[in-house]
Amino acid sequence: MPRPLVVGNGRLLIGFDGDYAMRDLYYPHVGMLNQLCGHKNPIGVWVDGHFSWVGSSGWQCRLEYEEDTLVTSVTLEHEHLGLRLACQDAVHVRRDVYLKRVEVHNLAATAREVRVFFPHDLCIDQTDIGDTALYDPSVDGVLHYKRDKCFLISGLIAEAPVSQQGIFQYATGTKRFAGAEGTWRDAEDGRLEGNPIAQGSVDSVISFRLLLPSGGCQAIHHWIAVGRSFEEVRRLHAEVRQRGVPRLLDETRFFWRAWVNKHDRDWADLNREIVNLFKRSLLIIRTQMDNGGAILAANDSDILQFNRDHYSYVWPRDGALVAHALDRAGYTELTRSFYRFCAQVLAPGGFFWHKYHPDRSVGSSWHPWIVNGQVQLPIQEDETALVLWALGKFFDIERDLEFIESLYEPLIKPAADFLVEYRDADTGLPLHSYDLWEERRGVFTFTAAAVCGGLAAGARFAALLGETDRAQRWRAAAHEVQGAIARHLYSAEEERFLRGLILRGDGALVPDPTPESSVAGLFLFGALPASDERVAKTMAQVREALWVKTPVGGIARYFRDYYFCRSDDFQRIPGNPWVICTLWLAQWHIATASNRWELRRAAELFDWVVARALPSGVLAEQYHPEDGRPLSVAPLTWSHATFVWAVIDYLERYTAMREREVWAYAWHLRS
Repeated sequence: MPRPLVVGNGRLLIGFDGDYAMRDLYYPHVGMLNQLCGHKNPIGVWVDGHFSWVGSSGWQCRLEYEEDTLVTSVTLEHEHLGLRLACQDAVHVRRDVYLKRVEVHNLAATAREVRVFFPHDLCIDQTDIGDTALYDPSVDGVLHYKRDKCFLISGLIAEAPVSQQGIFQYATGTKRFAGAEGTWRDAEDGRLEGNPIAQGSVDSVISFRLLLPSGGCQAIHHWIAVGRSFEEVRRLHAEVRQRGVPRLLDETRFFWRAWVNKHDRDWADLNREIVNLFKRSLLIIRTQMDNGGAILAANDSDILQFNRDHYSYVWPRDGALVAHALDRAGYTELTRSFYRFCAQVLAPGGFFWHKYHPDRSVGSSWHPWIVNGQVQLPIQEDETALVLWALGKFFDIERDLEFIESLYEPLIKPAADFLVEYRDADTGLPLHSYDLWEERRGVFTFTAAAVCGGLAAGARFAALLGETDRAQRWRAAAHEVQGAIARHLYSAEEERFLRGLILRGDGALVPDPTPESSVAGLFLFGALPASDERVAKTMAQVREALWVKTPVGGIARYFRDYYFCRSDDFQRIPGNPWVICTLWLAQWHIATASNRWELRRAAELFDWVVARALPSGVLAEQYHPEDGRPLSVAPLTWSHATFVWAVIDYLERYTAMREREVWAYAWHLRS
C-alpha cells in the first residue's frame, strides 16, 4: 500500500497508508531507523456502544495536504456511526514533535459520548526486544523507550473543562508474543484497563472522551515528542502544552508555504494541476532528505513483504539526479550537504558501492563479488559518474569555486581518475558493471553517457583549479567514450542505440538490442545532442516499442520488464509504466521542440503524470498497466525529482522560444 501522506523535518519522518494508519516513523535519520517497522497504528472510535477502526468497512477517507504545505488535510466520515473527523498532521519544522489535530463532528440528531483511541505499536530501533511502555502521571502521557530513544505520547481536548481535558484512559501491554495480539484489542470494547507498565514486546493505547451535542464538534490535540532521553522529550512536551498544537501547526505551515514559493516563476502555459504537482513534488522530495545529506530513494516499508529489504537507502545515482532537480529549482543550499555526503562515503578506489544508509555506512547489496570463479567489482558505474555530472551542473548555477575546491581532493579527483582507468583499452568504453536497473552486467548506453558527462565535469574542475595535465587527460577520456558510444553502441541495422553490450557467462560481451528507455541518458548527460539523427530515431522507437497500449498509457522501462510484471502480453504491455521513463520522453520532446506548439507534446505527458498521482500528489515508482494503481513504492523520490527537472526544462525552453519570437518580430518591424 502506498504512503499518500508523509510529513517530516529532515530528522523525523512519518508516513501514513491509504487507510490513514501511521505505518512508518523514522528517527533519528530520515530512512533510519523505522520505529514502527510498518505496523499499523490506526485511529479507533467508540460511540453508542459500537467500536470501529478508521480504515475498516464503512469509512470514507480523503487524504490530502493543505496547499503548498507539509500539513495534511484529512477527512474521515462514517455514515452509519454518524461521525466525521477532520484531521491535520505535521512534524514541526524545527522540533522533533509529531502534531495531530482531530476535530470530531457529531452528525447525529442526539447528544452523544464519543471516545477516540490512539494506539502506538513501536519497535524501537527496529526490534521489539527490550522495549518499555509506561504511563507517566507527572506529564499525563505514555512513554516508550529503549537505550537512547524515547517517545512521549500525550494530548488534550481543546476548550474542554480542565478536569476533562487530559487522557481519559490508557493501557500498556504485550504484543505479538505468547498469544497476545496487542493492547489495541483492549480498546475494542471502548474501555482501557489501565495497565501502567509493560516491557519486552509492548504497545500502548490512549483514549480521549468527548461529550458532543447534536451537530456539535470538539477538537483533540495529540502529539508525540521524540528525543534521546526522558528529559529531552519532557522539555518538548512542556513546550507543546505551553504553546499549543494550533500555534505549532501554524509555524509549520507558514514555513513550508514560504519555502516552496521562495522563487517567483513564470509558469508559461502550464495548467494549475501541473504547477501544483511541481510544488508538491518539491515538498515530497524534502521529506525524503535527511539533514545529514542523505537523499533517500523511498521510505514505504510495505516493500519489505517482497524480499525483506526496502528502499530506505541512498543510491548515489538517485541522489545525484534528485540533487540536480533541486539545484535547477533553486534549492542548492540543500544539495551541498548531499555532495559532502558523497565525498565522505566514496570508496578508496574512487567509486561508490551499490548503496548507503543515511548514517554513511554501506547498505545491503545483491551484486556478487565473484562470478564463475572470476572476481568482479560489484558496482553500478553510472552512480560514480552521475555525482560528478550533477556537481558540474551545480557549479553552472552557483559558481562557487571554493565549494568545488573543498570537494576536489576527497571526491572529484579520485572519482574522475577511476572513470578514466575503469575502461576497456580496445574500445574506449567503460568496463562492465551493473546497469542502472541493477539487474544485469555489461556495458550500457546509459552508463557510458553518464561516464562521458562525469569526465567532462571533472576535466572542467581540474582546469579551473590549475591541474592542466589532469584536465587534458580527463577531457580526452570523455571524448574517447563519446566516440566509442557511436562506434560500439549504435546499431545501424536497428537504426537506434542499443541498451548495451551484455556480459555472457563465458565473459564475452554481446549486443543487447532490447528497446530501453534509459538511452535518454545520451542527451540528458550531454554525450550527444537531442537533435542528433541517431538519438531521434532511437527515441522514436522507444515511444513505439515501450508505450503501454492500454487506457493507462505511459512508457515502460524496457521491453519485457519483469519487475512487478502484471501481464505477459508484451506487445500490448511491454512493462509497467514508470513516471521516470515517461518523463524522459517528455524531456526529449522539450529538447527538440522548434516552436511552442511542439512543446505541447511534453505538456501532454505532464498531464499523464498528474493523472497518475494520488489525490495527495504522491507519485509512485510505477503503475498497474490495466487499472493505473500504484505499484512498488510511493512516494518515489526519483519520480518527483524527474517531474521537477522536466517542468523546469519546459519553462526554460518556453521562455527562450518566446524571447526568440519577440526578437524576430522586432527585427521584422525594423526591416
